[in-house]
Parts: sequence; structure tokens; C-alpha cells
Amino acid sequence: MSRVGKKPIDIPSGVQVAVQDSLVKVSGPKGELTLLLPTIIQADAGDGKVTVTRSDDTRENRSFHGLYRSLIANMVEGVEKAFTKNLVIEGVGFKAEVRGSTLVVTVGFSSPVEYAIPEGVDIAVDGGTRIKITSIDKQKVGQAAARIRGFSPAEPYKGKGIRYADERIRRKEGKTVA
Repeated sequence: MSRVGKKPIDIPSGVQVAVQDSLVKVSGPKGELTLLLPTIIQADAGDGKVTVTRSDDTRENRSFHGLYRSLIANMVEGVEKAFTKNLVIEGVGFKAEVRGSTLVVTVGFSSPVEYAIPEGVDIAVDGGTRIKITSIDKQKVGQAAARIRGFSPAEPYKGKGIRYADERIRRKEGKTVA
């Protein structure tokens, strides 16, 4: 049996989980999320816990078992606390700002890069060089952070670019003249 899939998910106070056929609805103080389960996976909410089971032991079903248990656990955690990722911009003249529902990033190109902020995601810029991405959906936070970082990933020689706040850039030595 899947080690991840067989663990029950504890439901904290203030969070409600409703399972109706193959639709899981999680609501809490931060918002509400829904997930449609495949027919091979079943979820059951009761006694302050959510348990996830599968129909048989094929390889694919075992992997789905752990996946959907993790997705439901992330939903429960997200509606309770919300997820956050922090990005740091380094480089002379590199900066970011939020204009309405668009993040405008200046990272050394001839014109600034504009990123449309997805629905359900909050982006805040502190001092022009720190970007904070927050949402109740863990997948949206990770996707938004990866897209923004992808505009100009930090390079190893001078460290210029966009990096995660907890990411360490391995610095390389430049060319030397013999």
C-alpha cells in the first residue's frame, strides 16, 4: 500500500471538508478549493479526518493514491494558512512593480516583461527587488514563481537575475588572462 496514501489527513478546526461522489470541496478561513477525483480513487471525510482509498493495486492506481492524498492535504493546509514563495531580484537596474493586475519586471531586456497575475494569486513587491507570491492553491503559487523566475534566472558569474529567496547560486570564477 502507498505509504503516503494510507496516512489519514487531519482536519484542523475552522476547516470543512465535504466529499460528494468524486468531488472534494475544502473550505476554510482563507477560501474554498475543489478537486475532482478519478473513478479509481475514493475519499471519505469523517471524525475530523479524511481518508483516501483506491480500487485496486495496479502500479498506476498506487501512484494516484499518494498523489491525490497529497493534493487533498495541500488543499486543507492552503485554506487554513495559505502558501507563500519569495523571489529576490539582483542586478543593477533590475526591478519589479505591480500595476493593477500585471507584474512588470525590468531585467535587462530592451523593454520590461509583463506578467498577468493569475486569478486567486496575490503578488506584492517590496523595495522593487523582493517579490512575495501568496495563494491558497499551492500549484498556482509554484507555477507563478517558476514563470517569474524564468524571465531571467540568476546566472552563476555575477548572480544577476531572479532567484528564490532560499536558493543559493553557485558562483563560478570568470575568465583569467594568462
